[in-house]
Amino acid sequence: MSDQNVRNAGFTSSGITGGSLASSMMSQEARASGGGVHSGGPTATLQGMGARGSTHSSGFTSSGISSRSQASQMMSQEARSHGGGTPRGSTTSTVQSI
Repeated sequence: MSDQNVRNAGFTSSGITGGSLASSMMSQEARASGGGVHSGGPTATLQGMGARGSTHSSGFTSSGISSRSQASQMMSQEARSHGGGTPRGSTTSTVQSI
């Protein structure tokens, strides 16, 4: 995942850009959860990366998830909580796709 992709999606150091993919994700996630965006969810995770201005250390790469990284830990936790797989639309799959 490149820093530019995260910024282009609307996750920036100054917050989520209005009218962007990020704002759409935030809105959908808030509606689905009854009004808020949960810590650790796709929107919060990507915004944290955008605020730091760097995605490289997280382990999400264009060739997949790096072993022993924050991304691999996230993927393992999600897989365990979903019976062995990482579901489409999960935080890990959403962040990796961007």
